[in-house]
Amino acid sequence: MKLEQLHLRQMGWALAAVTLGSGASLVWAQAGGGAGEGAPARPSPQDTSVAALLKERLPRTQVSRVNCQVVDGVCEVTAGSQLFYVDKTARYLMIGRVYDMQTRQDLTAVRLLEVNPDLLVGGAAGSRREAEAVESPRRGVNTAAAQAAPRTMSLAALPEAGGIVWGNPSGQTVTVFSDFRCGYCRALSGVLESLNVRVIERPISVLGSRDLANQVFCARDRRRAVKAAYAGEPIADTRACDTSPLDANERFARENGIAGTPVIVRSDGAVIEGFRPKEFLVTWLKGPRS
Repeated sequence: MKLEQLHLRQMGWALAAVTLGSGASLVWAQAGGGAGEGAPARPSPQDTSVAALLKERLPRTQVSRVNCQVVDGVCEVTAGSQLFYVDKTARYLMIGRVYDMQTRQDLTAVRLLEVNPDLLVGGAAGSRREAEAVESPRRGVNTAAAQAAPRTMSLAALPEAGGIVWGNPSGQTVTVFSDFRCGYCRALSGVLESLNVRVIERPISVLGSRDLANQVFCARDRRRAVKAAYAGEPIADTRACDTSPLDANERFARENGIAGTPVIVRSDGAVIEGFRPKEFLVTWLKGPRS
């Protein structure tokens, strides 16, 4: 009975992740296990057809591979270091986790380690521990060491105009690369608001959200528009404007390997990828002030 309760609890973590959504962990996994190991040698006609449809519907998303032989009825899409699923008409995009109820495994957590161990930062803690316990010994992955490596990033090449500024004008400044359809970006915005910092939000279109970013960028009250976008509410006060500064955000993200959201940059250039809770950010933000 205790084992059953443990599996149900793990399944709850997976379902919670589906509810929240993620830009840093947009992953489904191969139902048969070992999605990366069973990848086709060359695209099938179905793969090519879906890739062409995605190019039309997500023109700013750099899709590197489509695999329609992963789970019956859907196609796995690889975009940089992220994975998501679409149906075979490329109309419906699915974000969440696959939980194998027969083997009682969170397949997504395992797949996350195969794609990019750093993306587990945004996932559920229980699933992360489970995946590390299963995959690290088998694959020799030292996730703790990988995540401990500090990363820095210079924002000097970014035009100021591409940032949407909100929060406390006199607070510490943090820059966030985000997607308004990213659940973890939404959660992070609430944490940053509670920390009373000054946020420079730089939208990038990971989930085909450029139209929404344009609306927020062109809104008369951008701060209100940011909240509305994350809440899934319409942007009522937007208008036509020059959105080319957002192109600079997208170009910078591609050139610097930013394929998932959120990515947080401190004023001294220190970078963390994925969502972090308030307690972590309070300590991390004690670095150099802007």
